[in-house]
Amino acid sequence: MKSKASRERVVGPNTDADKKVKARGRVKALQTKKVKQTARTSKTPKIKFKPGDHVVYPTHGVGSVQGIERETIGGIDLYLVVIIFDNERMTLRIPTNKLEASGLREISSQKVIDDAMMTLKGRARVKRTMWSRRAQEYELKINSGEPGSIAQVVRDLHRNVGQPDQSFSERQIYEMAVERLAGEVAALDGTNLGEAIEKLEQILREE
Repeated sequence: MKSKASRERVVGPNTDADKKVKARGRVKALQTKKVKQTARTSKTPKIKFKPGDHVVYPTHGVGSVQGIERETIGGIDLYLVVIIFDNERMTLRIPTNKLEASGLREISSQKVIDDAMMTLKGRARVKRTMWSRRAQEYELKINSGEPGSIAQVVRDLHRNVGQPDQSFSERQIYEMAVERLAGEVAALDGTNLGEAIEKLEQILREE
C-alpha cells in the first residue's frame, strides 16, 4: 500500500511538478490566443494609392498599382504595395511603411509635364567634360524620376541622334530618358507609350 501511495504522488494531478506544467500550459495557451486575436484584428493600412492607379517609382518609371498583399514574417504582419511595370516586365513590392522613403509618387500634374515640354524646346547644354562623367550625371537625372530633369537629358542628347559620332552608350541613355518621360506623358494623357514618344519627337523636331 505504501508503494502504491508513492506512485500516486509521482503521477497524481496535485504534485508541484504537475502544477508547474499546467501553469506553463495555461500561459502558452493565453499567448497563442493573444497572437491569433491580433492577427484576426489586424487591418490593411490606408494608403493614398488604389488598384489601377498609375504611379512613378524613380528608378523604374511609370507602373500600375495592383493592390496590397499581406505577409507574416516572425509573427509580424507586413503589408506590401504591389506595382507592375509593363515596360520592364517587372513586379515591385514595397512595404507600406517605406512608401515615402522609396520615393514612390503619383503621376505629375499637367503643369509639371508642360514645363518639361518647354524644357525640350530649349537650347541643348553640353558640358566640355569626359563622356563617362556626363553619362553619370545624365543617369542621376533620369533616376531622379523628375520630368524636368529627364527632359534636360532628352534635350541635350537629341542633337546627336543619328549622327556618326554618337556612341552606343549615349544612344542607350537617350532612349532610356525618352521612354521614362514618355511613360509619364502617356499616363497623364491616357495614350500609349508609342504615341507619347511621337509627341516628344515632334516637339524636338520643332526645336
